[in-house]
Amino acid sequence: MRDHHPAAVLLRGIAMGAADIVPGVSGGTIAFITGIYFRLLEAINAVPGAVFHHLCRGRFRVFWRACDGTFLVCLLAGILSSIATLASVISYVLVTYPILIWSFFFGLIVASVWHVGRQVRYYRPALVIPVLSGIVIAWWITTLSASQVSPSALAFFGAGALAICAMILPGISGSFILVIIGMYAPVLAAIKSIDLVTLSLFMAGCVVGLLSIARLITWAFHHFHDLVLAVLTGFMIGALNKVWPWKETLSWRVNSSGENVPLNEASILPWTFAEQTGQDPDILLAMLMAVVGFGLVLLVEWIGTRRGHAPKAE
Repeated sequence: MRDHHPAAVLLRGIAMGAADIVPGVSGGTIAFITGIYFRLLEAINAVPGAVFHHLCRGRFRVFWRACDGTFLVCLLAGILSSIATLASVISYVLVTYPILIWSFFFGLIVASVWHVGRQVRYYRPALVIPVLSGIVIAWWITTLSASQVSPSALAFFGAGALAICAMILPGISGSFILVIIGMYAPVLAAIKSIDLVTLSLFMAGCVVGLLSIARLITWAFHHFHDLVLAVLTGFMIGALNKVWPWKETLSWRVNSSGENVPLNEASILPWTFAEQTGQDPDILLAMLMAVVGFGLVLLVEWIGTRRGHAPKAE
């Protein structure tokens, strides 16, 4: 599918970048619901062969067409510009309006569950097992405590490879993986300070991880289409635990800036949150934001259908 306008691809990249900054929201989910997921996998898989067969022989135009260069550059430009410009903003609103922002993402992911589940070709009882497996795995990941890794060069490279593998999977948040291994704050700090050396190491890890995982995902979709979609649907359902708006902090830790931040959190009911914190749970506004998130996914799907760009798992 090569009929997306570059400006439309850029906007999708901006949305993916914004999602990737938030622990609990997957850029892969955004790519899936906006109809570019399989084109992205196809383009990434084509890069190594295009480099070897065309770029190394000086056939630049053929190389560019073979790896869908305009698409990849526009998407990457959107992702990077979004991360660079929105990192501080999203960090601020998550701290200032946590319930409303998490409610928005909760609604977005619920709609994404419905959207991805509809891509299954043949519904059968056996698919319940991979769905449940995906739920259990993702739910377990969201309960893991954040650790602290020494931010060495190897740590940044490894973090990039691990995070990108999660980011490309709908339902698994790469930024949350960074939180778990204790690299979220160092990476975000490198982005804010434009530390080019550190960011280069992180990006190198991303490239290695991306080239590896994209081929594996493509192979899995070709051979086990409905099974993979069932697992991804489960991933997104399990990930809802991370974006649940009302949390109880079980323990705290001191981050690299000397600030107390939550170490272990548990999802609680809104009225329990009100009793424990004395704060307004903002239930009505939270519901409204969840509806907005849900409606945004439906709108994106409707626009894609009108234009003939509806995501299709091929």
